[in-house]
Amino acid sequence: MGNATSVRADRGKFWRLVQFPLTRIVIALIALILVVVLLQGIAALTHFKPHSMLGALVAVLITIAALIGTYIVYVHVIERRAATEFGARYAVPELATGFVIGGLLFSLVMLILWQRGVVSVGDGAGPGVLGIALCGAFEGAALVELLFRGVLFRIVEESLGAWIALAISAIVFGALHGFNPGASLLSSVAIALEAGVLLAAVYAYTRRLWMAIGLHAAWDFTEGGVFGANNSGHASPSGLASHFHGPELLTGGLFGPEASIIAVLVCLAAAVVFIVLTIRKGLIVAPFWRRCRAIDHVAAATG
Repeated sequence: MGNATSVRADRGKFWRLVQFPLTRIVIALIALILVVVLLQGIAALTHFKPHSMLGALVAVLITIAALIGTYIVYVHVIERRAATEFGARYAVPELATGFVIGGLLFSLVMLILWQRGVVSVGDGAGPGVLGIALCGAFEGAALVELLFRGVLFRIVEESLGAWIALAISAIVFGALHGFNPGASLLSSVAIALEAGVLLAAVYAYTRRLWMAIGLHAAWDFTEGGVFGANNSGHASPSGLASHFHGPELLTGGLFGPEASIIAVLVCLAAAVVFIVLTIRKGLIVAPFWRRCRAIDHVAAATG
């Protein structure tokens, strides 16, 4: 009898450790990263390189399905709940809405930069490269949104509240972009403010990842695939070719227009809209100290 009680106690301690927010974050991150490494290893062993649009599409669909599947399994096994972040009936409308918003936001940035006379747009590789660029944008967006909004922001929000989670996830997001080509303190701050805040606000509003993935993919696709601007310091074949000239504060320098003050202001304006909508829906998770006080008041009232 004593041994059985001891075993149950040990299991209880182990499960509490697993449920600790930092532990859950680490488990989820490891699981998702392992999936990426496994898929890359399989591709290397089989010498798989997509040379056609169909091949690229198949590779991206497999990768995204594996990532989402891993996340859903993690949620079921570790958090013991349904993965509502991927509600199937919201997939198409929210992906499409996010994609339109992301494309419009970056196009607005380019329009303002063009009006300021710091960018000229000419012919690039043509429309033949757009399909591959779109596939790559969705693959990258799915992984990043799972890691930063699905895992980091969501779990920190549960324990510390929405505002602290927004700040932490945005800072980490910006800091990790500091390792990209052409990165600087300015570009890291810009990424944290524009993408880190906006994408977290979109997730907080929808409580699902579809719209954030669509917005992220559209921004990257429009920036790198359509206009041919450096995307977080990386250049790729594009339909058009953009040439920037002028102060780095406006153009973003070698990092690309994501580090432009114009991009920061445009995305922050959009983020404010989503934050206001989230507040109106009553979806802002209060800071942990307010929740603790509320629990104390309830306990005092019922005690």
